[in-house]
Order: sequence, then structure tokens, then C-alpha cells
Amino acid sequence: MKTSRTVLTALALAFCLTAGAQRNQIIKTGWNIGPLPAIAYDADKGFQFGAILQLYNYGDGSSYPNYKSKWYLESSFFTKGSQLYTIMYDNMDLFNGIRMSAAATASIDKAMDFYGFNGYESFYDYGRIAAGSSGESFLFSPFYKIARTQILSKIDFTGELAENLKWELGYHASYFKIGSINRESINKGKDESQCFPEDQPTLYDLYKKWGLIGENEAEGGFVSALRFGLQYDTRDKEGAPTRGIWADAHMIVAPKFLGTKNPYNRYSLTWRQYFPLIDNNILTLAYRLNYQGIIGKNAPFYILPYQTFIGESSDKDGFGGYRTVRGILRDRVSGLDTFCYNAELRWRFVQFQLWRQNISFGLSVFSDGTMVTRGRKMDYAGPTGGDYLQEMMEHLSYRKQGADETIHATVGAGLRFIMNENFIVAFEYGTPFSHLNKNSSRYNQDGNGAFYINLGYLF
Repeated sequence: MKTSRTVLTALALAFCLTAGAQRNQIIKTGWNIGPLPAIAYDADKGFQFGAILQLYNYGDGSSYPNYKSKWYLESSFFTKGSQLYTIMYDNMDLFNGIRMSAAATASIDKAMDFYGFNGYESFYDYGRIAAGSSGESFLFSPFYKIARTQILSKIDFTGELAENLKWELGYHASYFKIGSINRESINKGKDESQCFPEDQPTLYDLYKKWGLIGENEAEGGFVSALRFGLQYDTRDKEGAPTRGIWADAHMIVAPKFLGTKNPYNRYSLTWRQYFPLIDNNILTLAYRLNYQGIIGKNAPFYILPYQTFIGESSDKDGFGGYRTVRGILRDRVSGLDTFCYNAELRWRFVQFQLWRQNISFGLSVFSDGTMVTRGRKMDYAGPTGGDYLQEMMEHLSYRKQGADETIHATVGAGLRFIMNENFIVAFEYGTPFSHLNKNSSRYNQDGNGAFYINLGYLF
């Protein structure tokens, strides 16, 4: 009983501290500079080292906690071989009430994840991954890797149509260069028994051989696309909302006459809602639902994993990973049409002012999930000469290992440091439900969980 009273007293004190601090928040004005080292960890990319500079302009403070404009610059390197360079500018009122968001990103991945199409239909051999990691055989993880360089750029505009209703229009240009992994680089410094063999094809190599990835798309290409849509927004603030609705619907048109190598059309529907269970930012229930699909029968495989946006947010790479579905393997879920959900309970257990900054710490519990609702064709479409029969049997054996697609769901928790409602550092861990049931045919098909250190809220 004494322990219970102590816990209840501590919780009551935390609620009082948060409520009192919120009423006395400092109104930020002018420019606020946030340089910091980019020292983070992502289970998919490894440890991150680099530098980030965030510049927030709050003007006269009349719009705080929303900023007037923002710059974001990043240069980062990851221990698993990735490099990331980003520059982003967002201005809430650049042209007489019209918001402009522009960004350019270059990402170099020597070993980018590739697990095939249609979620569970593509078998993930976790047993061989674990065996290689424990030294029982060669390291098998390169089997699920590709080399990818991508350059993404955009300029988006948003303007008022009516109260809380906005139009969206943007132009996005992207370049993808894709190929098989560099075995010399992958095997460098490893014992011979741990090296990925020269004669062992990767999944990407097999998909090309079986015709699941066509010659015209296998090495990537240029994408030139127009985006347009509608947005409905009643959030109380952008960086860390506690009440309101944020919904949008947009189309992506990437025709050949604009320069796109492999033309496609795509749509996206997103609904987000925030409920203040306890006011003053203390306890918030938030959720997001997203559905996106391809108009037509096919689209280049390299654009499928992206969750697409217009405005301040940039496209998020991978259904799986920190920015989409926390706790499952990055890019694990890839198909023509996909569904995704995120649900989160956010509790700020303390808020205070320090060095004229509004500081708070928050805890959260969440569940994320995604699934392919319309997949790419997985029938053999490779050459019919030479070793045709053997390749057909290899393809058939691979297909038989897969399972019917269903929801890939996770559960997890996190801690956040929040400064001035916009600068947010997140520490989160998520694990797939498929990892919790050893008797399931999908056991560890989504990996065995992941830990992340990153910036911001998911939505």
C-alpha cells in the first residue's frame, strides 16, 4: 500500500508540474538556432554520425508554437554504409498566404534492404540470417540487399480554399540508380567462412533472372512528377499536436512527356486525428490511417515502398522502419496498393523552462501496422531457353516458402525530449507481433524488433 501511495503521489506531482508549466510557457520570437551532432541509431542503418542544423524563425511570436519559416540541413554517415545529405526550407507565408516547402535529398546506400514484393508472399529466411550472425555459416544478410543511390527534390505549395481546407500543388523530380551489391566491399575484412560467396545470387539478382523485375526498371531511372491534392487541417499546432484533424488526399502523375523513364500514376489518402485526454499537452491519443495505390496494372518497383506526402513532410522510405512502421524490417512491405496504420498514446510527464527554452519529456506506447492489399505479379517471366526448367523450379520453390499476406503489426514504446514544441528527439523500440509467437508460420518474418534514435513525431 505504501508503494502504491508513493507511485500515485509521484504521478499526481508530475501532472501538476506539466499543467503549471504549460500555462507559463515562454513565447518564442525571432530566430532560434539548433545545431547538434547527428549521433543516432537506426536498426536498419546502424549508428549515425554527422551534423544537423535546424533554424526556426518565430517572427513576433504571434504564431508560436508554429514557426514562420524553417531551415533544415543534414550531413550524415551510417555504420552500415549509408550516406545522407538533406537541405529543406519551409515558409508558412511566402506568397500572400501561400506556403512553400522545398527540399533536396541525396542518399547513398551500399546495402539497401530488398525483401521482395507482396509482404509475406516473399519469404524472409531469418534462420539463415541468425546462423550467419552466430558464425555457423557465411553471413546471409547481403542476400537481401541492393546498392541504391537516390536523389529526391521537390517544391510544394499550399494555399487556403476555405476555413481549414487547403489546396496542394507540387513538382517532384527524383533519380534512382540501382544495382547488385559490391561483394568486395561487403566481404572486406571478414573471415573466409563468413564471406558472402561470389556465386551466391542475391534476391534482387534472382528477381531479375525470374523476370519479376523487368529490364527497363532494374537499374532505376528518372522520375518527373506533378502532385496535386486537398488538405483539411484543424490541428492546434504542427510540431506536436494534441487536438484536431489532419487529412489529405493527393494524386501523383508521372507521365513520359515530363521525362519519367517508367511512367505511372498514384494516389494517397491519409487521415490523422488527435484527442486531448488530459489538456495542457499532458495526455494525447493520436492515430493515422493511410491508403495508397497505383492507378493501372503496374509501376516501377523502386517507387513502391515510399509513403508519399505534399508539403513540409518529405516522402518516407519503406513500409517498415522508423518513419512508417516501427519495429519491422525496412522496406519489408512493398506492393501496388498498401494500407498502413499508427496508433499512439502520448504522455508528457514533466514540463519546465530552462535557459529561456520550453522543455518537456514524454513517454509513449504505440502500435503500427501495414499490409499489401494489391500485389505485383509474382509469376515466372524469365527466359525460356537454356536452364529454363531449373530456373522455373527455383522460382517455384521460393514461392512455396511464402505465406498469404496479412497485417504486419507491431507494438512498442518510446521516450521523447521536446524543446519549444518543434525540436523533438525520440528514443523508441518496436517489435513485431510475429516475433512473439514462435509457433506461427510467420515467426520472425518481419524481423525480431528494432530500436531507433531519431527526430520528431511520426505524425
